[in-house]
Amino acid sequence: MNYPKVYLKRGKEESLKRYHPWVFSGAIHHLDNVNEGDIVEVLKADGDFIAIGHYQIGSIAVRVLSFENISIDDDFWKSRLTEAFKARLAIGIADKPNNSTYRLVHGEGDNLPGLVIDCYGKTAVMQAHSVGMHLQRKTIAKTLIDVMQGRIENVFYKSETTLPFKADLGQENGFIIGGSNDNYSLENGLKFHVDWLKGQKTGFFIDQRENRSLLEQYAKDRNVLNMFCYTGGFSFYAMRGEAKLVHSVDSSEKAIELTNKNVSLNFPDDNRHQAFCEDAFKFLDNTPTNYNLIILDPPAFAKHRSALRNALKGYTRLNMKAFEHIDKGGILFTFSCSQVVTKDNFRNAVFTAAAQAGRKVRILHQLHQPADHPINIYHPEGEYLKGLVLYVE
Repeated sequence: MNYPKVYLKRGKEESLKRYHPWVFSGAIHHLDNVNEGDIVEVLKADGDFIAIGHYQIGSIAVRVLSFENISIDDDFWKSRLTEAFKARLAIGIADKPNNSTYRLVHGEGDNLPGLVIDCYGKTAVMQAHSVGMHLQRKTIAKTLIDVMQGRIENVFYKSETTLPFKADLGQENGFIIGGSNDNYSLENGLKFHVDWLKGQKTGFFIDQRENRSLLEQYAKDRNVLNMFCYTGGFSFYAMRGEAKLVHSVDSSEKAIELTNKNVSLNFPDDNRHQAFCEDAFKFLDNTPTNYNLIILDPPAFAKHRSALRNALKGYTRLNMKAFEHIDKGGILFTFSCSQVVTKDNFRNAVFTAAAQAGRKVRILHQLHQPADHPINIYHPEGEYLKGLVLYVE
C-alpha cells in the first residue's frame, strides 16, 4: 500500500536503526501530503524505507508500528493482538484462577505504541494515546473480540482525556462493542469496583497488583496508613493480611467513596478500616496515630522533564513526612510513577528524606511494574514505575 511519506533529515535515522519506536518532530525534514493520524512511511534522507507508523502533531511525531515495509491491515492488528495475548498466557496472568484483571496491551511494550487495553472480567477497557490509534479503534475492538476467544465480550473505549485536545476528534467514553453494568472485577481473590467511566487510567491501577500482594505479607498486626489510596487497593490487601487497623487517605471524595465501597465488598462491617478525605501533607501534619506500615503511592509529580526538579523536591518532602510518622521497626512502601524520574533520581530523593528526618533505613525490596506491563528493550522510557520497600530503624 502507498502510504503518505515522512522524510528525515540526514543522519536522523540512527535511533530508528536501533529500533527505538519514536520519531521526534525535530528529526523530520519534510512531509509529503500527511494528515494527523495517518499511517505513514518514514524514509531516510535518500528515500530508503526505515519504518512505518502513526503520524501526530507534537514532539513525538511518529509512533512506529513496524520496521518492516508491511500493510497495516486487519492481519496486522490480529497478529499484534495475538502476540500480546500469547505473552499474557505465557506469564500465567490471562487465565489465572481467582484473577480476572490484567493488562493485555501496554503500548510500546507490546509493539503497539499509543494503545492500552486492560481486561476486567468480560470487559476490556481500551485507551488510545495517539490520533492514529483512535482512528483504528473499531477495527482493534472487533479484532480483540476474535483474538480473545470468548474471554472478552465487551469493549469500553475510554480516551476522552488521553487524546490531544487540539485534534478536535469529538472523542467520548463509551462501549464500542457490547455493554455491561457488571463493573466488578477480581484480583488475586479480592473483589473491587471498576469506575471505567470516570475513574483514573482505565478505572484501576493494575500495575500495582504484585506490589499489593507483597504488602499483604507485611501487614499482620500492623497499623497501616495508605496515602493517595485512590480505590483502596493496598488497603484491602492489608486487611486480608490481618492488619490491626488501616487508614486510607485521598484528597478526592470520589476516591474515598470507591475505597469504602471496595473495602465493604471484601470486609463488610469491619471496623478496622477508616477513610479520610484530606490533603496528604495536612493529614500527616495532624494525625495523632502512630503507624508502622505506610504506603506512599502518589500520582505522577512530573509528567515532563521541565518539572523534574520540583518533582524530586516533592518526593523528598513527602517521604520525609512519612519517616517522621513511622514507628521504629516500621515498613515504608514508597513509589514514583513519573516516567521522567529515574530509579536513581527517586532513590536519591528518598534517601535525602531519610537523612533529613534522621532515620536509618534499609532496602528490603526494589519494586517495578509487573510482567503484563512489559518494557520494550529498545524503549527504556517504558520503565515508569519504581518503588522501594524500606525497613526503618
